[in-house]
Amino acid sequence: MRSISGADGGGQLVRSAAAFACLSGHAVEVTDVRAARESPGLKRQHVAALDALAAITDADLDGASVGSERVTIDPGPVTGGAARVEIGTAGSVPLVFDAVLPLAARLDSAFELTVTGGTDVRWAPPLDYLAHVKLPLLRAHGLEATVTPDRRGFYPAGGGAATLTLRPSEIDPLVLPSRGPRRAIDVRSVASASLADADVAQRQADAASEAVTGDVSTTVASAETDSPGSVVTLVARYAETRAGFSALGERGKSAEDVAREAVAAFEGFDATAASVDAHLADQLLPFAAFAGGAYVAPERSDHLETHADLLDAFGVDVTIGEGAGGDDGDAGDECVRVRVASGLSP
Repeated sequence: MRSISGADGGGQLVRSAAAFACLSGHAVEVTDVRAARESPGLKRQHVAALDALAAITDADLDGASVGSERVTIDPGPVTGGAARVEIGTAGSVPLVFDAVLPLAARLDSAFELTVTGGTDVRWAPPLDYLAHVKLPLLRAHGLEATVTPDRRGFYPAGGGAATLTLRPSEIDPLVLPSRGPRRAIDVRSVASASLADADVAQRQADAASEAVTGDVSTTVASAETDSPGSVVTLVARYAETRAGFSALGERGKSAEDVAREAVAAFEGFDATAASVDAHLADQLLPFAAFAGGAYVAPERSDHLETHADLLDAFGVDVTIGEGAGGDDGDAGDECVRVRVASGLSP
């Protein structure tokens, strides 16, 4: 059994360590779970991710309960089927999906996972980022996965639901040295039906569309939700890659300010030579572990470092190097090159 310290990481480390246990077929123990956090131990969204992994591998879990600071997962074979997991709070549904996505490389038949909770919440990419940024890029590299939104869920009530369908996949090398010229920006704006009188979704979309240049399309939607909320996501489509930038509505923040927040994040990225955005920079690592990869991240983030160290514990060599200038813009001092030598057999 491999033992991984969770003292310096958060929920991502727990999810990824458990996912790599399932991918490698070796039991893993995570100790000192989220020890540096103000409220250490597992939260409900972390338990939900462990339950999802257990469902797809028929794994034995020990310590997978709220507040636990030690958890072990002893996986069986990765199989197909169907499962439903309820977070029970507004914990992130997309992050639960992220835990099981890499297992498509081990599946022997299709797997369908429905998760209830928060689809668009703080500290996690929203559902539109998963559906329109991460999954399309990974599908171009062999991943067979789709996500279907069933109901939007905002903080604090949650109450959202979505379904992820995975099929057996063969992952291709994730070689993305540059993003190429920008082709278009898709602005996707969603707001609760209770905010319709204030025209929040349309105002978010209009403000974002007016602030960016080039080919811009907009998608505006209203949703029945348990808690009022809104989200806007900019999907920047480049010749070789795509990137996403989101902002959430909250009390006291105008729809126009929500849009400006997402636009500012996009503009900051677009001015660099990065080939993938900050979320993708660390979330692509488990997939590159199968076939290798090389790409440019906008910064050396804590998430990227933590994820790279975790993969090293499973025999996957990840190198994060400085100096990532290129033809797409001024890289600045923070962009880094990420190289992954495949360490997991298919």
